[in-house]
Amino acid sequence: MPLLRPRDGDALRAELRRVAVLGDVPVMFGGEVHGDTLLITEYHGVRTGGLRGLAVRSNSGLGGASMVAGRPLAVADYRNASSITHDYDGPVLSEGIQSVLAVPVLVEGRARAMLYGAYRTGAPFGGRVADLVVEAAQRLGDELRIRDEVDRRLRLREAHLTTSGEVSAEQIREVHAELRLLAVSAPAALQDRLRALADTLSGSDGAAPDGPPLTPRELDVLAQVALGCTNSEAARRLSLKPETVKSYLRSAATKLGARTRYESVSKARRLRLIP
Repeated sequence: MPLLRPRDGDALRAELRRVAVLGDVPVMFGGEVHGDTLLITEYHGVRTGGLRGLAVRSNSGLGGASMVAGRPLAVADYRNASSITHDYDGPVLSEGIQSVLAVPVLVEGRARAMLYGAYRTGAPFGGRVADLVVEAAQRLGDELRIRDEVDRRLRLREAHLTTSGEVSAEQIREVHAELRLLAVSAPAALQDRLRALADTLSGSDGAAPDGPPLTPRELDVLAQVALGCTNSEAARRLSLKPETVKSYLRSAATKLGARTRYESVSKARRLRLIP
């Protein structure tokens, strides 16, 4: 795992706790998929140690079937369910679990993790609670996808450095702009981290030493303009209207004491707001 990447298990645990609180689900657990095996590592509301570290094989149990099918699966009476294998009855039944919902966390169509919700009664999963678990899996999938893309781009740059022995200022600017672009569509919890990584490339914390700080959007626009993008191109890349891009440029220019877009970029670079 790359040094700069947060622990994926922490994001998974946060989603489990969120669903448990919002949906009043007594038992939540899950883990990451490694090859064809799911390793249960995160828990909320468990009473025994039976589920801790449990390895679930593909097509085995409810979770293994959901992992292969790539869609949520549920049983309202786990002990007597005929639609699943019962390889893990010991740890599941020792928790007193009767009703279970398993939802895969998909990234590029492949299960990267699994989320489970469970009741100690025969109440079926459905409606709002099922929606909460599915939405949590979608959020986590989006976050893992963004993290993967950041890692991929950083690895490409590292490979380039290894082969060429140097990196140009333009390449640094491209990476900086790409990180800020990723932050635009990233989950809220990941946006600040992506922008902080971008700021490390410019050697700043996003604030001009002798003036008011530029907003994240102003820096996003300046980063695109610094690559030579027109207002229309910057707007398309940032999912903004061209008029909105102009507004951000005017605001940034005022704060920087600049008269043109190119002077804004020049002053922002001197202040180390962008590389």
